[in-house]
Amino acid sequence: MTDVDVHGTALVLEGGATRGVFTAGVLDYLMEKGLYLPYVVGVSAGACNAVDYVARQPGRTRDCIIQKEKEYSYISLKHTLKTRNLFDMDMLFDRYPNEILPFDYETYFHSPLRCEMVVTNCLTGRAEYLDDRTNRKRMMDICRASSSVPMASPMVLVDGIPYLDGGVADSIPIIRSLKLGNKKNVIVLTRQAGYRKKPVRRSRPLYIAAYRDYPNLIKAIFRRAYMYNKTISYIEKWEAQGKVFVIRPRQKTVSRTERDCQALTDFYQHGYDLMEENYEKLLEYLEK
Repeated sequence: MTDVDVHGTALVLEGGATRGVFTAGVLDYLMEKGLYLPYVVGVSAGACNAVDYVARQPGRTRDCIIQKEKEYSYISLKHTLKTRNLFDMDMLFDRYPNEILPFDYETYFHSPLRCEMVVTNCLTGRAEYLDDRTNRKRMMDICRASSSVPMASPMVLVDGIPYLDGGVADSIPIIRSLKLGNKKNVIVLTRQAGYRKKPVRRSRPLYIAAYRDYPNLIKAIFRRAYMYNKTISYIEKWEAQGKVFVIRPRQKTVSRTERDCQALTDFYQHGYDLMEENYEKLLEYLEK
């Protein structure tokens, strides 16, 4: 492991569905260098990356996202038409970790690293930061909930409470990390510099109809763009001041439902190469 003081440091991981393969490249390089920061918080695909980082499984998130075997695909028109869900969540959070691409639960459960997965409570509309180090199913249910995009995935019950994508309430949980006392924050974004999220407009009636029994969730969905853009503005300011270390794509990003294996592989490699290029700068930041 690189000899740096990692006390009070954190990894903050944005989501983005298949764009998360960029983050996988970044984290795989860090794992190869043996650099493990003590606190990791991830949203959606960022949560999937986070747990594989804590479980010390380089390459696993990459292999989950870049699935070349058609029978194990988690995105298919047939599945969408049959279930009305964009992603096959059973494949991603049951068959993958328990059969096809085994998740190292034991290493995860016994890791000294603190890990939190961001979920949105559908009753309150607020973000919650959950983890489990004893129950395999509950742990994967939390990860599934963090990744369950509104309108594209069903709600996930954890302890009887319905949850959806953590990005609805807290897309980039840097404030959460700061509140926990982390002075140094390494933020991995999956959008290029200058990106701003557009507010929900045309699809507002669809959300209102789908979630009419969850008024606080609807408010959170409609407020998401404002909160995202506000957080990005903070990050840009703190980055300029040298208070946070940010890795973000420099080339065109893939779509959140990208299926082309070569495009995904290239985006993964882009993340890996950028981290390799900026690794010494990262060490300098951590050592200040």
